[in-house]
Amino acid sequence: MLNETELKRQVWHSRRGMLELDVLLGPFALHALPLISADEQQVYVRLLSQQDPDLFAWFMGHGVSDDQAMVAMVKKIKDYAQSSQIPA
Repeated sequence: MLNETELKRQVWHSRRGMLELDVLLGPFALHALPLISADEQQVYVRLLSQQDPDLFAWFMGHGVSDDQAMVAMVKKIKDYAQSSQIPA
């Protein structure tokens, strides 16, 4: 499991400078990252090492990672974003 300092670092690294990614990654890192398994946390850390255009393509459904763990993490983040939205 990531310690408190490392969790804070990953929340900071979740700020990508691209609004679409920030909206997805920021809340997930802040609220869900501390609650997922250590293995999933490591996948998230690897996800953050990817280039923004690749992340954008994966999250928008224009591409898929070759790494199945990464594919599962993208789905988990998208599901989290969908479930945490307040209905209009």
